[in-house]
Amino acid sequence: MTLAQRRSATHLPDWASDAICIAIVVLTLAFPDRGPMGPGPHGIDAFVSLTAFVPVIITAAALPLRRRWPTLVTIVCLIVYAATAIIGPASLGAGIAAVIAAYAMASRRLRRLSFTVGGLGALAVGILSVTVATFGVVDARVFQVAAAIAVATALGDSARSRREYLHAVEERAERAEATREAEAHRLVAEERLRIAQDLHDTVAHRISVISLNAGVASGALEKRPEKAQESLATIREASRGVLGDIGELLRYLRDDNDAVEAPQPGLADLPELISSFEAAGLRITLETTGDVSRITGAIDRVAYRVVQEGLTNAHKHGRKHVATVKLRVKDTALDIEVANPAYDEGAGLPGGGLGLVGMSERVAAVRGSVLSGREDNTFRLRARLPIPKGSTR
Repeated sequence: MTLAQRRSATHLPDWASDAICIAIVVLTLAFPDRGPMGPGPHGIDAFVSLTAFVPVIITAAALPLRRRWPTLVTIVCLIVYAATAIIGPASLGAGIAAVIAAYAMASRRLRRLSFTVGGLGALAVGILSVTVATFGVVDARVFQVAAAIAVATALGDSARSRREYLHAVEERAERAEATREAEAHRLVAEERLRIAQDLHDTVAHRISVISLNAGVASGALEKRPEKAQESLATIREASRGVLGDIGELLRYLRDDNDAVEAPQPGLADLPELISSFEAAGLRITLETTGDVSRITGAIDRVAYRVVQEGLTNAHKHGRKHVATVKLRVKDTALDIEVANPAYDEGAGLPGGGLGLVGMSERVAAVRGSVLSGREDNTFRLRARLPIPKGSTR
């Protein structure tokens, strides 16, 4: 529930508050004040009754406007009350209206303005009670009204400060809640992206190997049964790997606790990766320049995934079943290039392009760059990964 909703649930409606304030002011007419000298002649009594009735009606009619024009209503009530004090006797109803208006003004306007108007009004009423005293008799009730105006101004300012404090607290709580929700959405999105990348890098890779070896086995079943048997063995091994990878992902997704990620492959695992592709019929040439042992951490894992994606695309979409992998370790960067003869546009196995997207995201995460495309009849995948200073294994 917001602050405005809580206020509407715990406070009187505006019309009810206005009715109560007007009733209090008007009811003061039931207690006529004839001043400190007591009752006078009949004509004077009639004049006193008129001066008591008009200020009460004016100030009571102005009170409902105190929310829209609180400062103006406060000044009007102060002027009316001061006028009654000068003419005599001072109107209690107008004084009560001035107190109510001062509270409304202080609770809705800035402190400097409300304290200025309320303080000067209280001071003026107090001074006025002395300067217009008749026969040296000072009406103490005028001082009481002056004090009440000052107190109402202070209470109204306190109410405004508390309301602003509660509003600020509520805004901070709402911002904190929105931040928590945004952070939760971000973490979910990152986790979904990581799972999608893992699915492509492991499961999709093994399934592509299964699909390609199934085609080899089907073509070699009659004329080269030994080749078909090798392909079937590769399919069997890749199938076991797929089941293991899916099991790991399912255990990760079902685990309520923080799951420990499985070790990720790096460039040290390239021989095994190349052997798996060669077993599927892809002839690979690996050229290495520089000290590969310098590559560690996230750069090592991303480099492995770049080579894996390049070889997968070469196996699925390349001609002649050949590919070249070049690794060049420089002082500040690792350059990777995977090249293979390309089919004509539209030829080869279908692909959704998600592998290149996921690889680009991994490379961007380590502040690297990647380019891919056809050059004449060759498809080249190039990536540059920065090497942190002082990287040693």
